[in-house]
Amino acid sequence: MISKLENKIALRYLRTRKKDGFLNVISIFSFIGISLGVAVLIIVMSVMNGFRSELISKIVGFNSHVIVHSYGKVTKDIFGNEIDALLDTYLETNSGEVVLIKENFTKGISIRGYKPKEINNLPIFKKNLTDIKFNNEKNIILGKELSFDLDLKVGDNILIMSPKGEETIIGNLPKQEIFKISGFFESGLVDFDRNVAFTSIDNLESLLNLGDEQRNLEIFLKNPINIKNAKKFFEIKFPNNLIYTWADLNKPLFSALKVERNVMFIILSLIIIVATFNIISGLTILVKNKTKEIAVLKSIGVLNKSITKIFFLVGFYIGLTATMFGVLIGVTFSIYIENIRSFLSKIFNISLFPEEIYFLSKMPSEIDVNSIILISICSVTATVIVSIFPAIKASKLDPIKSLKYE
Repeated sequence: MISKLENKIALRYLRTRKKDGFLNVISIFSFIGISLGVAVLIIVMSVMNGFRSELISKIVGFNSHVIVHSYGKVTKDIFGNEIDALLDTYLETNSGEVVLIKENFTKGISIRGYKPKEINNLPIFKKNLTDIKFNNEKNIILGKELSFDLDLKVGDNILIMSPKGEETIIGNLPKQEIFKISGFFESGLVDFDRNVAFTSIDNLESLLNLGDEQRNLEIFLKNPINIKNAKKFFEIKFPNNLIYTWADLNKPLFSALKVERNVMFIILSLIIIVATFNIISGLTILVKNKTKEIAVLKSIGVLNKSITKIFFLVGFYIGLTATMFGVLIGVTFSIYIENIRSFLSKIFNISLFPEEIYFLSKMPSEIDVNSIILISICSVTATVIVSIFPAIKASKLDPIKSLKYE
């Protein structure tokens, strides 16, 4: 327990006098260093959490949540249910790679095919497209970013070339068909908007020489975040088919994000650790400056453990207040990070968080209370550890030797 006397003396030592100028500087640098370390760590973790959440939201909103590969090979699931009865919820699909040709411009894209009556059920079209005129004619839907790149508009015709060959009198030639643009979608991810197109499943299979048996089944869930349990369920339901999810398709990306997040946490934690070591210097100088006061306190009967507590509290209060101040700065910046980014971009005329690199139009931020608590605990713990040694050293001072030359 901390007595009122110990607490009062510790708070008094925190208010250093003018003659303790160097001690003031060290204390201020310790406070600023810890505060900045905590703030920067919270801001970076919040941005990375926000980036991950935004990325998951965009990916989940654009892609199917679970895919049953080669669905066409089965007519019933393991429980004997007819698969056709599930098609109101599950979508038949097929996909492939083609080359889009517009005048002198060529680009490889991924093309996905759905039944015309089912394509409106895709989440991406529910949110971003209305009044889609889509049928079994040679219609195609492209991303908005691709339309900007090629100056395309609804009603334009484009040439699509298939990698599958077509036998002619002069040999095998790439298959080519003209498609009419019936609409544009916007997923929020530049990479998708530039590289993915949609058409009817019959047109796609005709273009790529695919059969019904090569179709996949796309499944959309109410809670796609908890994807592991859903995958296990469908692996039991369709034991003879390959099951993969949106998480499997993007596993390298999210693994890289996780590694990057952990590395950033470790690196930025070093800022806090370095700053807390300044507390050792500050407390050591404080002990030296307060040698006489320590001797007087011991002479009037103050115990060694009380001396230890007094100097320990000095370091602890510096670390605690610096951590709290850092949390306040970090949370405030995390909340207004997009406003700050826009302001700095205008002032310095530079592009911060460019969309073409990060695939997002604005800087995301998601404050995680657990991360803040962990960062605060680490900061205060580091302060506690570095405050112990100078505090113990202060309690071991000999009062007689300390007063001998006073």
